[in-house]
Amino acid sequence: MKAAYIKRPVYLDRIKPFIGKEIIKVITGQRRVGKSYILLQLIDEIRNIYPDCNIIYINIELHEFDAIRTHTALFQYIEKKLVKGKENFLLIDEIQEVKSFELCLRSLLAESKCDIFCTGSNAQMLSGELATSLSGRYIQFPVYSLSYSEFLEFHSLKNSNESLVKYLKFGGMPYLMHTGLDQNVAFEYLKNVNSTILLKDVVARENIRNVFFLENLTAFLADNTGSVLSALNISKYLKSQQQNMPTQTVLNYLHALSNAYYLHRVQRADINGMKIFEVGDKYYFEDLGLRNAIRSFEYRNDVNMLMENVVYLHLRRKNYNVYVGKLGNKEIDFMAELNGERIYFQVTYMLFDKKTIDREFGNLMSIDDHYPKFVISMDEVSAGSDFKGVRQLHLRDFLSEQ
Repeated sequence: MKAAYIKRPVYLDRIKPFIGKEIIKVITGQRRVGKSYILLQLIDEIRNIYPDCNIIYINIELHEFDAIRTHTALFQYIEKKLVKGKENFLLIDEIQEVKSFELCLRSLLAESKCDIFCTGSNAQMLSGELATSLSGRYIQFPVYSLSYSEFLEFHSLKNSNESLVKYLKFGGMPYLMHTGLDQNVAFEYLKNVNSTILLKDVVARENIRNVFFLENLTAFLADNTGSVLSALNISKYLKSQQQNMPTQTVLNYLHALSNAYYLHRVQRADINGMKIFEVGDKYYFEDLGLRNAIRSFEYRNDVNMLMENVVYLHLRRKNYNVYVGKLGNKEIDFMAELNGERIYFQVTYMLFDKKTIDREFGNLMSIDDHYPKFVISMDEVSAGSDFKGVRQLHLRDFLSEQ
């Protein structure tokens, strides 16, 4: 269990208040975003608080735990490891690999046998099984790929425009700190992670039959990151490319990619009244490096999409609920809500001309409320720069906010 790691306090600080509480802590997120290392950091925190405790650590993906594939086998293993008279802590990595795992956790929780932490990489399985058997007795903590600030720390980089371009290019998969950011090496690793996620967490988990179509769908989404899409429009496009796929199948595949935390679906909402539109969503990738591994990275052509993607992820890391705002025939890139408060964002590469300035600032100024409004771009701006109440921010400054 001992391993060197760089701390990720944003997640640790959220989970720590629940150590020792009788509620199951579930750490969720895409494969390879660092959930296992969050568990290792938690083990050290637990030992600091309870020096004489008994820790049971199970990584379902390790060979030594191959025999644990049912809730009965899991329960029997844990029973043997519990120590009477001590505080017992149970940490299980990739618990969705255990069939009917929720039955084991429910029993352990009911008998107060141990404090339970687990990680998982499939949203449908975790939410479905846990919600059915353990409603109100678990709490989820989503973990994302590295933020820009974490990327700088992991790669020992200075906060500069050059580092920002590297972040937009290589993304935030933590293991890249070991491969380095040489383009050939980094993208070879990212392509392998892509294949693992698609084959293990999407194809195998969701019983996907048409792998060729799945790969074409992810390529289409990479080319249209941040565009308003519908399953019907995707189906029509693919039909024009001689790929006939029913709309429902497209929907199923999109759900499968979202369930693996590979994609984030963002719904459109009416700013006045918060009506959610059922047709026309946007999709963003959990990690830009994985998105760029699908298609050759072209900064000039992709920069607007990449900027939108990182802004969305940064807001999610800060626990905001995020929507695409709709105001009449105008669109607001992001409407973010947290604790009853709201923030609006427009994202654009450069404010090249009056037309662009009028569009980006004008859309925000059309919103008749008192909530903060921002235009995020790559223009160099002076501190506190604003126009009629709309503040302009450099993307680097926005991503540097904790």
